[in-house]
Amino acid sequence: MAQSTREIKRRIKGIGSTRQITKAMELVSSTKVRKRRIKLEKTRPYYNTVLKSIKEVLKNVNINHPLLQEREVKKSLYITINADRGLAGGYNSNINRLIDNKFKNNKDSISLITVGTKSRDFFKGRNYNILESFVGISEEPEFSDAREIGKLAMDLYIKGEIDEINVVFTEFVSTISYKPQIIKLLPSEKIKKEEGKPSAIVDFEPSPEEVLEYLIPKYVESSIYGALIEASTSEQSARRSAMSAATDNANEIIDELNMVYNRARQSAITMELSEIVAGAEALK
Repeated sequence: MAQSTREIKRRIKGIGSTRQITKAMELVSSTKVRKRRIKLEKTRPYYNTVLKSIKEVLKNVNINHPLLQEREVKKSLYITINADRGLAGGYNSNINRLIDNKFKNNKDSISLITVGTKSRDFFKGRNYNILESFVGISEEPEFSDAREIGKLAMDLYIKGEIDEINVVFTEFVSTISYKPQIIKLLPSEKIKKEEGKPSAIVDFEPSPEEVLEYLIPKYVESSIYGALIEASTSEQSARRSAMSAATDNANEIIDELNMVYNRARQSAITMELSEIVAGAEALK
């Protein structure tokens, strides 16, 4: 019985050490979520301003820009945004399975640009066509990362190697709610010419063509950057929830083991007392 109590104490100590780790990770993720949410709120006005400006240009002039041309979709590009680390519940698998369930029987129709080792390793292991992989940026993405990804995607689109650009990410809804999303960047319904009268007086410098040449890449880049920030916020929120659940489970297991330990200790004491009483009776 003494051996049993020692074993139980070792288990309690081991689970207690794990609980300290999960609690620390929960606190770190909570801090990161707050920072990412602030950054997320700052990216949305920039994106909305760029989109509004593009619509204003298209409303006033008739321009056939290469990035706005629609064509028959034979080859699609998907930019998949995932994490570099695990311990985030179902966060990584949700994005991976969303694409795999859709294209596992038609892999030749898509190419991928993956963000995060979890996305790269998943699709590489299933023989998808990965054009480029970006790792080490999922937790703290910068606009320069979005610019690099966007340039690669737009070059492929202009060359005709792909017929549409999509971004796949996890949208942050709240600290306990986030959902996988697929958004088509090009050709986009959001930047089509709207019906309506042109503005009374509009003067584009140096020219409408050059203004649009500048704005459309900014739209793609800001969309990708927004998706990176949404995904980063969702990742930290998912990790916080997973670590919180792990900490709660550890507390429950420790409570149960403490009860088992107390019962075992009480049983051992009772047995020792019984042996003492029996020995005393035998001496009479």
